[in-house]
Amino acid sequence: MKHFFSYIILALFFASCSDSSQESNWQENMPTGPAKGGVYYGGEFRLNESEYIKSLYPLSIADVYSYRVACQIYEGLFKFDPATLEIVNGLAESYTLDSSRTIYTIKLRKGVRFHDDPCFPGGKGREVTAQDVAYCFQRVCTQSSNNQGFTIFKDLLKGANEYYAASAGGNKPSFQITGIQVIDDYTIQLQLTRPYAFFLYNLARPFAFIYPREAVEKYGEDGLREKAVGTGPFVLASVDPGNSLLLKRNPHYYLKDEHGNPLPYLHGIKISFIAEKKTEYNEFHAGKLDMIYRLPTERIIDFLMEAEKSEHGEIQGFVLDRAPEMATQYLTFMTAKGVFKNKNLRKAFSFAIDREKILEFVLNGEGEAPGYHGIVPPVFKNYDIKQIRGYQLNIDSAQYYLAKAGYPNGVGFPEITLQVNAEGDRHLNVALEIQKQLQENLNIKINIETLPFAQLLENSLQGKFDLVRTAYFADYPNPENFLWLFTSMELPESLEEKAYPNIARYQNPLYDELYNKALLANTPEEAYRYLQQAEQILMDDAVILVLWYDESYRLLQPYVRNFPNNPMQYRDFTKVYFDKSYFEKQTAKK
Repeated sequence: MKHFFSYIILALFFASCSDSSQESNWQENMPTGPAKGGVYYGGEFRLNESEYIKSLYPLSIADVYSYRVACQIYEGLFKFDPATLEIVNGLAESYTLDSSRTIYTIKLRKGVRFHDDPCFPGGKGREVTAQDVAYCFQRVCTQSSNNQGFTIFKDLLKGANEYYAASAGGNKPSFQITGIQVIDDYTIQLQLTRPYAFFLYNLARPFAFIYPREAVEKYGEDGLREKAVGTGPFVLASVDPGNSLLLKRNPHYYLKDEHGNPLPYLHGIKISFIAEKKTEYNEFHAGKLDMIYRLPTERIIDFLMEAEKSEHGEIQGFVLDRAPEMATQYLTFMTAKGVFKNKNLRKAFSFAIDREKILEFVLNGEGEAPGYHGIVPPVFKNYDIKQIRGYQLNIDSAQYYLAKAGYPNGVGFPEITLQVNAEGDRHLNVALEIQKQLQENLNIKINIETLPFAQLLENSLQGKFDLVRTAYFADYPNPENFLWLFTSMELPESLEEKAYPNIARYQNPLYDELYNKALLANTPEEAYRYLQQAEQILMDDAVILVLWYDESYRLLQPYVRNFPNNPMQYRDFTKVYFDKSYFEKQTAKK
């Protein structure tokens, strides 16, 4: 009887919700209420990002803010399980690998449709075929100022390098990529130049998302920065640049849960872009957001003390998730030009910073550990970061290397600028502490410039910086993902051209050699040995100043279900739902 009464309440709520701020007109024809297995349809998940997206065009996705949004709209052949980060099928139904471990034959799911969009005749999305996969992968191998994804196929997919070279200057090559073969409408074959155990990770990255030719022809690459046509569980419904994005449920999504319920459960996702963490928390506390990622620094200690006292780690009735992340916060030196071309100066800076003080007193402990080792965070099993010798505060060593660089006691040191994005006050406060420590420990003064994230990213790609605050969040769970950032194989010949991912423009042939040996390794253990050797070279050359290894603090409203936390902060809202307490609460408000 209790369950029956709850269902009546829900039915009354859904019948009268047309004027609700939670359920707007675009949700009227969507499934609502309880479903098999105890899940519920309905609700708009409201979350905030501290920075606006840079681009939703798959080949231009180079920031975590864009990536988190795009993952709800687009899909690749493979994707990650949000609970385990294991590779699972996306648009692929199955695949086989031949005995040489170089030929992948991939079967596509039948009946998967692109989102309805004006780029299609009649506005109706069509079925995805193997030709679409070939088209998108060919674009990965085509030179463009908007293409930052060639690295997933470079030196790996047969014929990719030749095609990429022939596409220079906007030329359309007269030949096809030999490693891409369309067998039939639902089968594609990819041939590699060598075995590569992590290839499916590459196919799960945003650069390998699948989108229709029609969208590119109608909107162009630049137009797809704030326009998206994919196959994912949510459709990009509206964009208010700089302020908000609205994603709505894809009514034609192909997946069902284990009970046969069509996915997703949510009616939509509303993303706001509030930079100030205090304001964001106040919105969450007032019930206007369903999640907050990263907490106001000044409240961290209070939150943790309250969580320790509660039975289930709750804070004021909210659910606290806390876990190490596959993310590292650091400063990047411009190594190819300017003052930081001098390795001794980079070492002086690296020895001059008290990382523990930053973590404990500026961030109030919101981090996993001080950055005493390398770029790889301490989250990968069997990859021991303690084997990497990094830097800790040592003022004598800092002053020694400063003098060796030609600036004894800071005399004659030129004016330089540390560029940061604010993310509330978090990064600015860290920058101010770094500025203070350099003044105290090296007798040098640096300027700080706070920029919008999009401008900071553009400056980084163009090499327009002395020293820039950087963070890297892995987009696949492997230490190699971090060390890839400093390989020189993708560097342009001219300093005037954009560089990605190696914004430091670091070049060391031995580093590249060890990295490439890791890619050819037969076992993870062998690969890790080469990667650790490469990482030690990176730190000996002081290319970056590692600050701390990240830890995620996430608060959820108590009614949020099926939203696992993971070290990659990989978000998949396909199976997220609100329990009945949410809907009963909405009914009570009326």
